[in-house]
Amino acid sequence: MSHTLLAAIFAVGAALCIAVGTVVRQRTAAVVPDDSIGALGPITTLVHSPVWWLGTVVGIAGYALQASALGLGSLLLVQPLLVLSLLFALPLGARFSGRRISAREWLWAAALTTSVAVLVIVGDPRPGEPRAETHHWIVISAIGLPFIALCLFGAHRRTGSARALLLGLAGGTLFGVAAVLTKGVVHLVNLGPHAILTSFEFYALIVVAAVATSLQQSAFQAGDLQASLPATTIMEPVVASLLGFVVLGEYLDADRKVAAVLVLALAAMAAATIALARGAANDDANATPRTPVG
Repeated sequence: MSHTLLAAIFAVGAALCIAVGTVVRQRTAAVVPDDSIGALGPITTLVHSPVWWLGTVVGIAGYALQASALGLGSLLLVQPLLVLSLLFALPLGARFSGRRISAREWLWAAALTTSVAVLVIVGDPRPGEPRAETHHWIVISAIGLPFIALCLFGAHRRTGSARALLLGLAGGTLFGVAAVLTKGVVHLVNLGPHAILTSFEFYALIVVAAVATSLQQSAFQAGDLQASLPATTIMEPVVASLLGFVVLGEYLDADRKVAAVLVLALAAMAAATIALARGAANDDANATPRTPVG
């Protein structure tokens, strides 16, 4: 079995785990009352919920599969496949809300599946360097940190959907950066524990992942998942794929004619992702009353 195929299998498995873990954590975070939010956000209360921990463990399993996929394939291959988590979340959300999936949702699901398949198969992603150079991280920090700070500043001054959107954008951006850091750390695993413990990526990954998770939970708790979920779901693959292309030198093996098809597939993937994410948010809003976490 080729590394590319194995990476794709791991990525699809990661998408499934991410779907289950996200749905569980969304529903747990949505019922945290505002007066229970601590200094670190709703996660201060959520750590006392066994259901939240169940979702977290499943999410960690998804991350382990994602890391395995990134160790074998490129960001341009793995990250689009992770968007399929919305496809898996569709029947799960319908199950929780006790409703049937509409024909419109099935059409968006088909569009998402087709567009991802086109990007992965027709685009033929090619790998680049496994790690970013120091000067790359300086540039990434110089651009990314002000963007995150602006999102957090704006979220602090707003409520409701605007707050959820800004927190979702910030969290999704950091998850995209975490994917690049993960690829670097996985590469260092082959060099032994000393290489990992003396690397910048290992410690940066811990910090970035922790902050991203906290921001994601805060976005979910803000109440309007129709804003936070699409923002987070779109920003992560966009940021990770962009960094894979610009920083790691990954590319899609396509000529100009095929490139036009890939652009259309990318647009279809974005549209389907937003539509399905909003559908999942509606399911959550309709099925979950805002009562304290037990």
